[in-house]
Amino acid sequence: MTNAAVIVLAGTESHADTGRLVNGLETAKEFAETEGDEVELIFDGAGTQWIPELEDEDSDYHDLYQAVRGDTSVCDFCAGAFGVEDAVADAGVVTLDDHDGHPSIRSLVDDDYEIITF
Repeated sequence: MTNAAVIVLAGTESHADTGRLVNGLETAKEFAETEGDEVELIFDGAGTQWIPELEDEDSDYHDLYQAVRGDTSVCDFCAGAFGVEDAVADAGVVTLDDHDGHPSIRSLVDDDYEIITF
């Protein structure tokens, strides 16, 4: 049994960023599909910008995102800082603000989660 926190920090500006997003989603999906594993998929920093696109059914990555949607959360502070707070709220995605408005990475480590960033 493995606990993994997959954190997507890559924004939406480049082909390389899209590659990191897809790799993060695929990694989260692999953990989600493995019996006994726990996964948290967190969009943080510029990664929060992906939520409006991933929620769009016409997005190339919508289906992959839907496979891990139930394990997804977003940094509350960064959603506001990157201008997607309304889209995140409309989508009903859980926001995290445990540490000064951000997710608490320390809490995840304390709970024996492996931290994987993309």
